[in-house]
Amino acid sequence: MSVLVGMAVTVGFAQSPDEEIGQGNLISQLFDTADKIVESVSGDSWAVIPALTYSPETSLGVGARAIKVFRYRPKQGVDTRPSTLPITFLYTLNQQLLFSTELSLWQPGNTGFLNARIEMADFPFKFYGIGSSPTSGEYYASRYVHFHLMYEREILKGLYMGPRFEIRREDIYRTEALGLLESGTIAGSNGQFVSGMGGVVNFDTRDNIFQPTRGVFHQAQLMLFSPAFTSDFSFAHLVLDFRKYLSITPKQVLVGQAWASLTAGSVPFQHVSMIGGSDRMRGFFEGKYRDRHALVFQSEYRINVYRNLGVVLFGSVGQVSPDLEGFGVRTFKAGGGMGIRYKLNNEGLNIRFDLGFGDQTAYYFGLNEVM
Repeated sequence: MSVLVGMAVTVGFAQSPDEEIGQGNLISQLFDTADKIVESVSGDSWAVIPALTYSPETSLGVGARAIKVFRYRPKQGVDTRPSTLPITFLYTLNQQLLFSTELSLWQPGNTGFLNARIEMADFPFKFYGIGSSPTSGEYYASRYVHFHLMYEREILKGLYMGPRFEIRREDIYRTEALGLLESGTIAGSNGQFVSGMGGVVNFDTRDNIFQPTRGVFHQAQLMLFSPAFTSDFSFAHLVLDFRKYLSITPKQVLVGQAWASLTAGSVPFQHVSMIGGSDRMRGFFEGKYRDRHALVFQSEYRINVYRNLGVVLFGSVGQVSPDLEGFGVRTFKAGGGMGIRYKLNNEGLNIRFDLGFGDQTAYYFGLNEVM
């Protein structure tokens, strides 16, 4: 791979040493200019930039994004991971409005971690039915507010445990005539109010939370939604997420992830397990394949090409099933692709652009690594 990258950034003709030096200086000057542009919008407090995003689920999105990267109560000699507070407002060409903000706060010495997120949206979307054989799709429109709160406390080195609370209210105000959602036979098709409580167990030894090069991130999260918590639906949701980071060379990292989502009970279609989108199975429309259970394996090979510029190759396989017995080797769907990364700051926060191939060709543009 390193040979291919080297071929891609060189000109296929013989060059004199002076020409090579001149080109090297030009490349350095271009990166110096890019770094100055990044620094101009990334101060010590807030970085505010125009937001331009793209994914098949939203089409082109424009808006504004502000993010604060900081260390909470820094102490000399105490290693504390950076905390973040992003705020995003987007309007997409699919007539979707989205506002979100999320606090990820690490306590001094990484002894505790607080995560809180609120998201509000007016979101026309597409529903392909339930199962591994999607329909041609039908459009619906909903307004929702989604909030979750989680706190983890370190009980052993790298091992965290804590409670999690989640609430979501959604009003579906438009469906297609004669569609599955209009029929009312799909749980959640008339809107929903769900609230639940649960817990998280997390083993985290990553050397960097934005751009890990070694260590592991293993998490188990169980949520119980019940009328006892004023929820319209009663169901359980278990998510397992296992990641491993290997430093192949100082500039090359291999990442592997195994992810599973398992549900039981009366689950609204918005909360069943699904694959696709920008985080899992790039190249597949998010939610096109959804069912009670989902299983995904994916990997990335990350290469630092020059200074803050990097490239990524990725691949994934995944499937959904109504029961555990339905999982099988022959029912996996496969996808892959490549991407470009540009590091925004010394903490390792990235701008990413990915091109994914699955049952469609899809482009993704955003912040931070997928895994």
